[in-house]
Amino acid sequence: MTPAWSAMSIPGEIIVDAIDVIIVSLLLYRLFSLMRGTRAIHMFFGLIVLFVLSLVAQWMNLIAVNWLITSLRTVWVIAFVIIFQPELRRALSLIGQNRLLSRFVRVRQSGVIPEIVKCVQELSERKVGALIVLEKDMGLKSFAETGTPVDARLTAELLATIFTPPGPLHDGAVIIQNDRVVAAGCILPLSQDERLATAMGMRHRAALGLSEETDALVIVVSEESGSIAYAEGGKLRRKIDLPTLRNELFRSFGGAARGSYAETEPELR
Repeated sequence: MTPAWSAMSIPGEIIVDAIDVIIVSLLLYRLFSLMRGTRAIHMFFGLIVLFVLSLVAQWMNLIAVNWLITSLRTVWVIAFVIIFQPELRRALSLIGQNRLLSRFVRVRQSGVIPEIVKCVQELSERKVGALIVLEKDMGLKSFAETGTPVDARLTAELLATIFTPPGPLHDGAVIIQNDRVVAAGCILPLSQDERLATAMGMRHRAALGLSEETDALVIVVSEESGSIAYAEGGKLRRKIDLPTLRNELFRSFGGAARGSYAETEPELR
C-alpha cells in the first residue's frame, strides 16, 4: 500500500517556502548574535517593530499608516547603515571568511606561539602593559597604518622591547601577521558594549573593540596588576593563566601542528 503521507506528496511550493523561512530565520539570528550587547541592537528591534506594523497596516488596508511606516522604514534603514558601519562590516567580513585558507595560515603561525607566550610571561611578571593583535583571515592593514611600520621577524625580545617604557610605541598595539611584527603603536577601536564595567581599562576596551569588528585574537597584559586577558569573537576573557593562554593560541592558530612545536615551548614559571 502507498503511504497516505510521504515526502513525495508534499507540494514543491511548501518545500520552497519552508527553505525560505529557515534561511531568513538563520540570517536574522546571526545578525542578532553579532549585534547583541551593542548600540545597534536597539535599532535592530526598532526595524523589526516597523516591519510588523507595516504588515498589520497592509492587512487592515490602512493606506495612510502604511505610507507613514514605509517612509520611516526607509529612513531607519539608511540611518542604521550609516551609524553602525563597524557592526555591519564585521558581520559581512565573518560571512565572507574562507575557513579552508585559515587552516593553512594557522599552521604557519603556530611556530611563533612559544615566543608570544614567553613575552607575555615576562611582561606579566614585570607588570608592563601590552596589547598584542594576532591577525587571522581578515586583513588589518587599516589598523596597522595608524601605527609605525616594523616589518620584523617576531621574537619575545622584540615584543618586550616595544612595550617596555619609556619607548615611544609602548602605549599602542602591536599587530602580528604570520611570523612578522607588521606595526607597533597602533590605535584600535574601543568597544561600545554597554555591558562593560566602567572600571575596565582602555587596553581591554580596545582589545574587545577590535575583536568585535574583526576575527583577530587580541592579548592584553594589565599594567596595574599584570593580569592576562584575551579577546576573540567579541568576547573578553580576563585573569587567565599562561597555560590557558597557550592552549587558546594553539587552538586558534596551532591546530594539528601543536605537537611539532611542543619541544620549543618555554618553561612556564
